[in-house]
This record gives sequence, structure tokens and C-alpha cells, in this order.
Amino acid sequence: MCRTDQTSEPGGEHDAHATDAVFTSLLEDSAEELYEQAPCGYLSTLMDGTIAKINATLLHWLGLERAQVVGRMRFTDLLTVGGKLYHETHFAPLLQMKGEVSGIALDIKAAAGRMPALVTSKVKESQDGEPLLIRTTVFDARDRRAYEAELLRGRQAAEEARRQAEADRERLQEALAVLQQSLLPSALPAIPGLEAASYYHTASPDLLGGDFYDLFPLGTDRWAFFLGDVCGKGPQAAAVTSLTRYTLRAAALHDPDPATVLTTLNKVLHERYTSGDARYCTAIFGTLEPGDDHVSVHLASGGHPSALIQRTDGTADYLPTPGGMLIGVMPQAEFAATCTRLRPGDTLLLYTDGLTEARTGPGRELYGEEALHAFTTAQPPAGPQALITALTGLLAGFGDGLDDDTALLALGMPVPLPFSVPAPVSET
Repeated sequence: MCRTDQTSEPGGEHDAHATDAVFTSLLEDSAEELYEQAPCGYLSTLMDGTIAKINATLLHWLGLERAQVVGRMRFTDLLTVGGKLYHETHFAPLLQMKGEVSGIALDIKAAAGRMPALVTSKVKESQDGEPLLIRTTVFDARDRRAYEAELLRGRQAAEEARRQAEADRERLQEALAVLQQSLLPSALPAIPGLEAASYYHTASPDLLGGDFYDLFPLGTDRWAFFLGDVCGKGPQAAAVTSLTRYTLRAAALHDPDPATVLTTLNKVLHERYTSGDARYCTAIFGTLEPGDDHVSVHLASGGHPSALIQRTDGTADYLPTPGGMLIGVMPQAEFAATCTRLRPGDTLLLYTDGLTEARTGPGRELYGEEALHAFTTAQPPAGPQALITALTGLLAGFGDGLDDDTALLALGMPVPLPFSVPAPVSET
């Protein structure tokens, strides 16, 4: 019969004896030894705070001998000035009211200097409910304090970075505003017998817009104007805007025919951007020739919303320019040309699609050309500046529904003031 040796089998009596030996060695540690060598500080004080018992861990932190502490010092003697003040004003009153206070931060006078600690105290009572002593546990909070300090430094660094970013953003917005203004006329020129007004709304101070307009002389008693919108935003759009403005001005001085001017611009943009990122724009270009009782207007449009005329009789009509193509897309483009006359009190309004594509109402619907026509008709025919002022208020009312830049240019012939004869001066 074969005999099994249990001491050689895993899990047998040999392993069991080894396990028992480990537990036996652990149980040899007395409760007093565990108290003395605990990873936190322990002490017991009388109700007046006199220290009656203290473990070796806390004594080591304090750099003191037991004989120096027990019966000779109070708990508050272990605290820094700030810790003692907080103990007297907050910790002790809470302990007296509740009989227990947990996890309060106090600084103790350690051998290595001020030591942050988390302190928990509990009052031990007799069977009759009389307070006998106070048991206190002290946890080393230096690692936590270091973490909190590092966290505070991180927060301060983040706040400084945020302030710096805000300052950089403000400087960027100022630079963008200056650059945006450089793409627009600083002021419209004064034209005898004509009134002109303009307005530019910037949808975002962080992005350069692509809307543009201008009014400039072509010679004696002849003026040119244009308004348009370059696709996109940012530096690339600004570069196209600058190129477009100067091309229109230069082309108009060579041949002011509106369709010819737009044809020249189309050729320049197409050749400049045909091999890279395609860039294009919409634009209206026109000329003004003041007469005795009217202003002749000749204009052409390339893919741009139709101009609107507010008449002196209170009506308003779009000046249709159908068939005009986007400028810069195709090597050859057709542009729609038309002409009209402005009588005294009439106003010609040019605008970019930021106005008509604004979102309004609960359904966030497009404002549209019909609504613009109705709004213009409802305004009294008081000239370009009055119409621009009314439209500025309209734009402000759109709020966040106006998410695109908008340019407005109004040109008109003012109503002549009635002739008045001075009152005769009486002779005495």
C-alpha cells in the first residue's frame, strides 16, 4: 500500500504550519507597541488639555522626549501661534459642543519646523456621562499640503495664462480692427449735390471680414462707387479684399464702364488664384454723373444682391441685375448692367448679404429681400444718412441672428431746401 506524505504536498500540513507561524509572529505585537509605532500621532489629554499620554510617532515628529511632554505640556503648547489661535476660536468650541471634531487642519511645532496636520479629537465619557479625557489623532498632512500648494501654483499659473491670453486677444482684436479699417475708406468724400452714408458691422472681432465698399472721384463731376463681399474670412479673405479694392480703382481710372471694370477684376482674381485655393467675390460697381435735377447712375453686378432704391414718393424698388456671375470663378464671365436716375429725395442702397441672411424669429428664418423691401418702404424718404441710421438699428435688433459681416452704402440726392426771402428791416 502506497503512503502519502502530507507534508510534501502543496496545501498540506507543512504550509498550514508556516501560515500559523506568520500569524503567531504578528500577534506577538502588543497593543501598546502598535499604539507607539502607529503611522500617525496619538495622544490623550485631560479636559484642561494637559497631555497624559503620547505615542512615540508624535514625539518623533516634535523632537521631544516623553518626560518633557507628559504632565508638563498642554496640547495647545504643541501648536504654532496660528494653530493655537484656530484651536481656541474654532476647534475647542466645536469639541465642547459636539464631543467630537474630525479632520481639522492645524499646524504643529515639529522638530523640522511648522508641520501641517489633520487633527481629530473625541471626548471620552464615564458611564455617568461625565467627560474624562480627550483622545486625539494627528495625521501628517505635509504631503497633502505640498499637493495643495502645487495645486494652488497650478491654478495661479492657469489664471496668469488666462489673463495673458485675454491680453493677447485684446491686442489681436485691436490689430484686426486697424487692419479691417485699412480695407475701408476712413471717410466718404463730399460730393456737391449728393449725400452719401455708410456703415460696417463686424460679426466677430476675432476674424477679418471680406465685405468692402468705396466711393471716389473719376474726374470732374463724375464719381465711382462699389460694394462687395469676398468669400471666406481671415487673412486670406483680407488679402483678396485688398486686391479687389485696388483693382477696381485702377480699372475704373482706365475705363469706367461698370461691366468692363468687373471684367478686369474677374480676370485678375481668376489668374491670381486659379492654381491654388480658389477665391472669388460678389460686387456691384457703378458711376454717378450729377445733372441739373437728377443723378445718372450706371452700374453692373457680379453675383451680388440687387440694389434697392427708396423713392421720394414713399415707394421702394429693387434695381434688377439678373445674370451677373460670381467674380473670379470662370476665366470669362458675363455681368448684368443697368442704369437709372436719382431724383431729389431718392436714395440708392447697396448692401451685402449679411443683412438679408440674418436669422430672425423663433424659427430662425432668413430675413430676406422682401422684409428689407418692406422695411425700406416704411421709412420716411429722408436721405441716405437717415436710411443708414434706421438700418443700423435693424441690424442691432437681430442680436446673435446676425452672424456675418454686413456693409451698407447709401447714395442720394437731397431735397433742396425751400427758398426763403429775408424779412425786410424796418426803418425808424
